[in-house]
Amino acid sequence: MENPLPWWATQIILLALAIFFIIFGIDLLYTAYQLTEPFSFIMTFFASNFIILISATLLFSFAWKIVSYIRKTKEKEG
Repeated sequence: MENPLPWWATQIILLALAIFFIIFGIDLLYTAYQLTEPFSFIMTFFASNFIILISATLLFSFAWKIVSYIRKTKEKEG
């Protein structure tokens, strides 16, 4: 069965999803600094940093794939 979406559309959707989770992680980090209980602060702080780290890595990899694909297609054309 063939994928109904082209390759680049899937990559753009994943890129947007990674951006969403980076924003979510930043919001969670902001929320962590408003907590008064130390244990909750530490757990929320590290969870938000983990979300931001993974999302930023995925964002970089999806963007790298898109740029590499564009460069390869330009080399084939020219």
